[in-house]
Amino acid sequence: MSGPAVRPERVLADLRELDALTGGPDGARRTCWGPEWQAARSFLRERLEQLPVRVELDAAGNLWATLRGRSDRTVVVGSHLDSVPRGGSLDGALGVLAGLELLRCRAATGTPPSTLALVDWADEEGVRFGRSLFGSSAVAGTLDPLALAGRRDAAGASIEDVLAQAGVDLARVRDAAERRPAIDAYAELHIEQGPVLERARVPAAAVSGTAGSRRARVAFHGQAAHAGTTPIDMRRDALAAAARFVLAVRDEARAGGGVATVGELRIAGGAANVVPGLVELTLDQRHADDSRLAAMAEAARAACAEIATAEGVEGTCEELWAIDPVAFDERLVVAARAACSAAGGAGEAIASGALHDATEIARIAPSVMVFASSSRGLSHCPEEATPDADVAVAVTAFAATVEQLLHGWDGPPAEISSI
Repeated sequence: MSGPAVRPERVLADLRELDALTGGPDGARRTCWGPEWQAARSFLRERLEQLPVRVELDAAGNLWATLRGRSDRTVVVGSHLDSVPRGGSLDGALGVLAGLELLRCRAATGTPPSTLALVDWADEEGVRFGRSLFGSSAVAGTLDPLALAGRRDAAGASIEDVLAQAGVDLARVRDAAERRPAIDAYAELHIEQGPVLERARVPAAAVSGTAGSRRARVAFHGQAAHAGTTPIDMRRDALAAAARFVLAVRDEARAGGGVATVGELRIAGGAANVVPGLVELTLDQRHADDSRLAAMAEAARAACAEIATAEGVEGTCEELWAIDPVAFDERLVVAARAACSAAGGAGEAIASGALHDATEIARIAPSVMVFASSSRGLSHCPEEATPDADVAVAVTAFAATVEQLLHGWDGPPAEISSI
C-alpha cells in the first residue's frame, strides 16, 4: 500500500533542534509543567501552525492536532514531550516529532482517507507527583483526581497550583475522557529504552504489549541520635531499615523474573554525625505477569513491616499508583511487524518493560507501538542515543503502519512471536 514518502531526516533535524532548545550536557530538562516543557510545546505549536490542522488542548493538558480526512474514522498517533530530569533527547520526543512528520506528509498530498490526529500527552513521566501517564489516563478514564489531590513535588508546590499555572484544573481532568474524539486506532513510536534490539542487531520492531507496574512511597520512622554516643544495639536507625528493604525488594524481583527500583531516597536532616531518624523512598516494581506483580507488591509490604520490627522503627508502605500488564491489538501488531520487516527491521514483536501512553489508550482503542533500538540499552539519562540509520528505519516502519491504519485493516488475528 503506497502513501506519501516520509522523510526521517526532517524528524532527526527536529529532534536536534529541540535538544538544543531544551537539553544540553546535563540532558533533557523538559520536566512536565515546567518552563522547558512549555518551550517544547511552543516549538511543536510553531510547526503545527504551518499545517492545515486544528490544534487544541483538552482538560488534562494534552495537545491535539487534527488533520481532517475523507472519513470521520480517526487514527491517532502520539507520545510525549516531557522528560525526566537529566533525561535523554529521544524519549517521547521521537514519537511526537515522527507524528508531526506524518502530518506534514499527509497534508502535502491532499486529504487523507481517514482523519489523522497527533497528540502530545501531558506528564507521561509523572516524576513530580508520582503519577505517570497522567494525560493519557485522563483520556482513558482511569485517572482519579481525588487520589492526587494535595500531592506536592520536591519543592513543596501542590499539584493543584502547578497544573493551574498550565491552565489545567485538577478537579476537571476527567472531562478529557468525556470529550475525547472517537479513536479507531492508536499508534506510537518510541525508543526501546532497553538492550534487546541492539543485542539482536535489529534497528526496529513491533511491540506486543507492556509490563504492569506498582509504585509506592515507603517511609521508615526511627529516632535521630548522636552518631558517637549511641551504641549500635540501642539505635533506631531508619537508614539501616531502608537499606535492608532496598536489598529485599531487589532479591524478590530477581527471584520472580521482574524488576524493582528504588529511584528516590531522602534522609530527613541528614548529617555525618547523626543517626538517621526518618528515611523516605519510592519503590517501582514491574512484571509482565499480573499475578507475579501482585505477589511482588505484597512481598514489599511484608518486608517493610518485618524489617521495621527487626530494626526497632516504624514502617509505612503507601501505594501511589498501579497499572496491570497490557497486550496490544493482535491485528495491529501483525501490521506493524510486516511494516518493520519491510523497512529493514525485525519481523517479530518485542515486549516492553517500560510503560507508555499506549498502555492506557489500549484500554479504549486498538493500539500498537513500534520501537527503535537504544544504544547500550540506555535511557532516562544524557547518554540516551539511537543511530540515525535505526531512527530512519523505525520512522519508515511507523509511517507504513499508520498508512495501513488510515486505509483500514482487517483479517483474523495472527500468532505473535517475540524476539
